[in-house]
Amino acid sequence: MSDALSPDAVHLGLDLGTQSVRAVAVDGTGKPLAAASRPLTGHRAGVRHEQDPERWWSAAGAACREALSGIDGGRVRGVAVDATSGTVLLADPSGTPLTPALMYDDGRAADHADRVNTVGAAVWDRLGYRTMQPSWALPKLLWLLRHTDVPPGARLLHQADLITWRLAGQQTPADASHALKTGYDLLADRWPAEELAALGVPDGLLPEVVRPGTVIGTVCARAAAVTGIPAGTPMVAGMTDGCAAQIAAGALGPGAWNSVLGTTLVLKGASPRPVRDPAGVVYCHRGPGGGWLPGGASSSGAGVLTRRFPGADLDALTEAAATTGSTAVVYPLVGERGERFPFRAPDAHPFVLGEPSGAAEEFHACLLGVACVERLCLDHLDHIGAPVAGPLSLTGGGARNRYWSRLRADLLGRGVTLPEQAESAVGMAVLAATASGVTLERAAAAMVRDGVELRPDPARTARLLPVYLGFVDELVRRGWLEPEVAAHAHRKADR
Repeated sequence: MSDALSPDAVHLGLDLGTQSVRAVAVDGTGKPLAAASRPLTGHRAGVRHEQDPERWWSAAGAACREALSGIDGGRVRGVAVDATSGTVLLADPSGTPLTPALMYDDGRAADHADRVNTVGAAVWDRLGYRTMQPSWALPKLLWLLRHTDVPPGARLLHQADLITWRLAGQQTPADASHALKTGYDLLADRWPAEELAALGVPDGLLPEVVRPGTVIGTVCARAAAVTGIPAGTPMVAGMTDGCAAQIAAGALGPGAWNSVLGTTLVLKGASPRPVRDPAGVVYCHRGPGGGWLPGGASSSGAGVLTRRFPGADLDALTEAAATTGSTAVVYPLVGERGERFPFRAPDAHPFVLGEPSGAAEEFHACLLGVACVERLCLDHLDHIGAPVAGPLSLTGGGARNRYWSRLRADLLGRGVTLPEQAESAVGMAVLAATASGVTLERAAAAMVRDGVELRPDPARTARLLPVYLGFVDELVRRGWLEPEVAAHAHRKADR
C-alpha cells in the first residue's frame, strides 16, 4: 500500500467558503479525524460583494491549528486548498493585498463583460462556454485595473492563491480550476496572451498555472508557526469549491454527477471529452487526471427557503410539507432576478404555479421547484451531449433534508446516493493524498465513503412528471427557456 494511502497517513483539506474557512484532517481510509472552522464576514451593498483577504489567512491559520492540535505532525502527508470560483484581488509583489477581494457573485464588472466577450470570442467559443458572465473573474480583473493604482510587479490572485502563497512563503502557481474564469485556455494550457493584451492586462500580472493535483511547494516555517501544519508538508494545487465537493462525493467516472444543493444549486460531472454548450451555460474544468469536469451553477437553490421563511423552523416546516400532497411549484430563484443555469435569462424572476395554501404548502412548492430546476439541468446536459447516465450523488446542506432528497429522487426518476462525507474540505483532503504519487481515482477509491442510497417511487414519479413538464412549459412561455430544450425534456419524460 502506498504510504499516502496507509491508514495512519493524514491529509489536510482547507475550504475557503463565503461564510467560513473550514479545515478537515482525514486519514488514509477517508475517516475524518478532526475539523475546525472560523467565520468570515463580507460587505454587500447592491451588486457589490467583497471581503478582506487578510481575514482569510487569519481564519485559515486558526482553523488549521485547531484541526491539527491533537494529531502527530509526522503523520501529515499533504494539504490542498479550495475556494469560491471567480473571487479575485490584486496584490503587490510581496503578496500583500492592494484591494479587497471581489467575491464570486460581485456584479460591478457588468460593463466590462461585453468587451471581454468581443475580444475573446474565438477562445471562449473553442473552450465551449461561448461567453463569460459578468461575475466571472476576467471582467472583474478589468474593473480592478480601472479602479486601482496598480504598481509595477502587482499580481492578480485568486482566493486560493493568497493562501498557498502564505503557506509556501513565496508565490505559488495557481491551479487551472480557479484560473478558468480568468480566461485560462484549458485546451492550450496557457493564458491567451494576444486577447489579454488587447484587453489591457499587463504582462506579468497573471500567475503561472498548473493542473490541479500538482505539487506546488511545501509549507514554510513561518506558515507552520501560524497554522500548525508541519514545515515541509507538500502543498497540492487545489480546485474550486464545487469541484472539491465533486471529488468528495467520488463523482469522477464518466457520466457520474454530483448535485450540490447549498444556497444555490451546482451540478458537476465527469466526461472523457470537453462538453460544448451552444447556450453557453455549461463550462468545463480540467480534471487532475486529464479528463473533463463539466458543470453549471444555477441562481436557484436552498437560499429561497431562508429568503421566504426567515427565522422559521425548517424541520417543522418539512414535516408539515411532507403531508400536504400539494403540487404547486415555486420557481426558486434566490435573488430578485437572473438565472444562469440551466438557461441564461437575466430578466428571469420568481413565480408560482398553482395556489399553495399556507406556509407548509408554500414551503413544499419551494422544495418541488428546486427539484424541477435540478431535473431540467440534467435534461439540458443530456440535450447538449454530456454523459449523464452514471451515478448521481446529492450533497450540500440541502441533502441533509431526507424528505427533500427523496422528493428529488422521485421527480428525477432515478436512484441517488447521499455520500457519508462530501464537503469540499474533504475533497481537498482526498486530492492532497495524491502528493505521494497516487492517482486521484485511486485516492478516491480508498477514501470516499459510500452513504445512503435512495430509490425513486415509480408511482410518485408518474404523478410528478406532469408538474415538471408544466414548469418547463411555463419557462418557455415566459421566453427564458429554449423550446428545443423543453422538447427534449418532454421526450425524456415520455421514455
